[in-house]
Amino acid sequence: MVRYLIIATFLMILTSSCKKITNSYQPQISNSVSVLTQHNDNTRAGLNDKETILNTTNVNTNYFGKLFTLPVDDEVYAQPLVVGNLVVGGRIRNIVYIATVNNSLYAYDALNGELFWEKNFTGTGNRPPNALDVDCTNFTQNMGIVGTPVIDLTSGTIYFVSRSTEGIHFHQYLHAVGLTDGSDKLGSPVEIKASVPGTGDGNVNDTVYFDPLRNNQRQGLALVNGIVYISWASHCDWNPYHGWVIGYDASTLNQKFVYCDTPGGAEGGIWESGMGIAADSDGNLYITTGNGTVGQSDPTDLSNRGESALKLIPSGSGMTISSYFTPSNYQYLNDNDLDYGVMGTFLIPNSHYYFTGGKDGNIYILERDDMGGYSATLNNVQQTIKINDGLHCQPAWYSGNNGEFAFIWSENDALRAIPYNRNSNTFSGNQILSDVSGPGGESGAEISVSSNGRTDGTGIVWAAYAISTDADIIAGPGILRAFDANDITKQLWNSSQSPADNPGYFAKFSAPTIANGYVYLATFSKQVVVYGLK
Repeated sequence: MVRYLIIATFLMILTSSCKKITNSYQPQISNSVSVLTQHNDNTRAGLNDKETILNTTNVNTNYFGKLFTLPVDDEVYAQPLVVGNLVVGGRIRNIVYIATVNNSLYAYDALNGELFWEKNFTGTGNRPPNALDVDCTNFTQNMGIVGTPVIDLTSGTIYFVSRSTEGIHFHQYLHAVGLTDGSDKLGSPVEIKASVPGTGDGNVNDTVYFDPLRNNQRQGLALVNGIVYISWASHCDWNPYHGWVIGYDASTLNQKFVYCDTPGGAEGGIWESGMGIAADSDGNLYITTGNGTVGQSDPTDLSNRGESALKLIPSGSGMTISSYFTPSNYQYLNDNDLDYGVMGTFLIPNSHYYFTGGKDGNIYILERDDMGGYSATLNNVQQTIKINDGLHCQPAWYSGNNGEFAFIWSENDALRAIPYNRNSNTFSGNQILSDVSGPGGESGAEISVSSNGRTDGTGIVWAAYAISTDADIIAGPGILRAFDANDITKQLWNSSQSPADNPGYFAKFSAPTIANGYVYLATFSKQVVVYGLK
């Protein structure tokens, strides 16, 4: 009898323990959130407002820190992406996808770090291009997959651009591979080739050709109404180059749209510190371009649009500019290498306004359907906000019960929260500044925000940057910081508070990914670091 009671008691304890384990694990699966594109969605606002686990009371040194690392074969420039509730191997999993500059793609279990599959996409007899091929210090080594991929859950596909060379000829490929095994889908990969009529820099017989060596695919890809859009800038302003946007049918990978922003001129790179192409629900694209030709003899001529914010509408086999803005001092910007298109841009959620900025420290708020065009005497925009010069950074957005804010952390500056007024659709001049010393050199912070809707006490600003080096040209130690989104003067936690939380080398222009109680941080230390509740 005593033996029976002991066994029964043991079984009750075991059953109770199993229930506790299941109950602590299963909600992260059944309620899982996916992050399928750079900065969460096509607004590029960087807000995951469905984070139910992390909040301002548990993100601190007592409860929060590094859980494990996900090893990869090279540096990670692309933001890690997460798919929740994916059925693979007969199990429901959360999977995190990581792309490296060695043209490799990894699929890890997002909750425990188990490697599900890995695959390299460099062609046989080829290698990834590297910094020596382009004589550019913006990259330290390889230049394989750089722009953040995009995922289509309906078809179970992840899209990305790889780069390969045998040492003489250079190639870029659009891949469409399965989420569950990494196998190329029908028609994948397709080599990226394009041309437009034009007399611009590097033209051959009045045709401007896409150059897979000189054109740098840095921006995150966008999936919009069944079209995968890809954009390009340059390597260290290595001429001749042009800014390109090319769209492919997501199902067939047939090329559908080609747009070159300076077919009769030069330059006009599109990169926005690695943030993805912004798009609205109607399929219109929003980009800003860097140093480059403006107009022909007339700056309002739409044929060449360097130093401009553009609203692009797919039309025929090309794209039409339906609205644009070019700063009145564009020539000064060109002459002094002060690109307008250097900062990541986003569409302000639930509005008709576009948040943009440039190296000269000016933030321009634009009405999406009437951006302001060009005037030599004034900038006819919704609002201009002057902050610190530089703006090599990725801003983000938060909507809470106590207000709405744009967050931006430029190099050699403090983290700024800029309050937004829905009644006037303008930002307040009373900016809130953190008292934490920030990034130096020529690379600011990459910001993402998490919250549980507008619930008080759940809004968190996550910022990653290089601690002590100029991340534009040197790989160095990084830091991840967390702030209260309603009051950024309150730092909640940072990865330097404990040696165990050290992330390694900072991955420039790769924002933190927050999903289901975990924070995934890319690094240049051949790993993605995963933080969460200890």
